[in-house]
Amino acid sequence: MRQTHPTGPVDGELVGVYHAEGSLLGELRYAYGRLRGNTHCALCDITHATVRRKPEWDALVGRLERPVRLVHLDEMDDEVTAAVAASGSPVVLVRRGGTLVPALGPAALDDVAGSVTAFETVLRQALADLDT
Repeated sequence: MRQTHPTGPVDGELVGVYHAEGSLLGELRYAYGRLRGNTHCALCDITHATVRRKPEWDALVGRLERPVRLVHLDEMDDEVTAAVAASGSPVVLVRRGGTLVPALGPAALDDVAGSVTAFETVLRQALADLDT
């Protein structure tokens, strides 16, 4: 899902980066690795149930009242690539003062265990903490 402001990036924008590639080959590699138990993407678990996006994820995006963009590793622009190089993936980044900063890193995303409800709670807390 990609929701962006028509004039470009805006402060408060969220960028979620999957720990997976979005190409057909990348998706197949991820599915195979997941079956073997050696590939994992916590953000994938939060946003998707098997192959479809979770309806509760779509509802959350509507409640967030800010642009949300989800990208795979092979879809990142230079700015996102630099932020991911510093924080790792999967990650949820937030644009603050024109710069992308991590809001939730790999461990925090793992901790919610695929729950959209738990994700919303920790995301809102992380955003509040960044505002203080």
